Amino acid sequence: MKYSTNVSSSRRKSRKAHFTAHSEARRTLMSANLSKELQARHGVRSMPIRKDDEVTITRGMYKTREGKVTACFRKKFVVHVERITREKANGATVQVGIPASSLVITKLKMDKDRKAALERKNRNKGKSEGDVTMSNVDLV
Repeated sequence: MKYSTNVSSSRRKSRKAHFTAHSEARRTLMSANLSKELQARHGVRSMPIRKDDEVTITRGMYKTREGKVTACFRKKFVVHVERITREKANGATVQVGIPASSLVITKLKMDKDRKAALERKNRNKGKSEGDVTMSNVDLV
């Protein structure tokens, strides 16, 4: 069911928008979920991935492997993780590109911009124990 009349639900248009997206739009497209521990701490479900984040691979041949992000290729929609390599036919080793959606961020590289983004995205920032919300009001 279509919820918004302003957004097309056409497969063709969605794919075109995805593959012709500019670099800043690709940054948000290349987001990864945070680990359950980080989600609980920051109140944020996912963040755009960046170099020096520590990640766990959740899907594919390299599932359950962990490492630090060494490079993010927005043009190719892939991320390189340290120690995730394969050997080519000529014997050379190359980094394997992993899609950002197949990763879970286990440790964030914090700087002031990242901290501000976490503050902005935090879902439970306004809620403290004394606040009255619909969830903690007894209906009589």
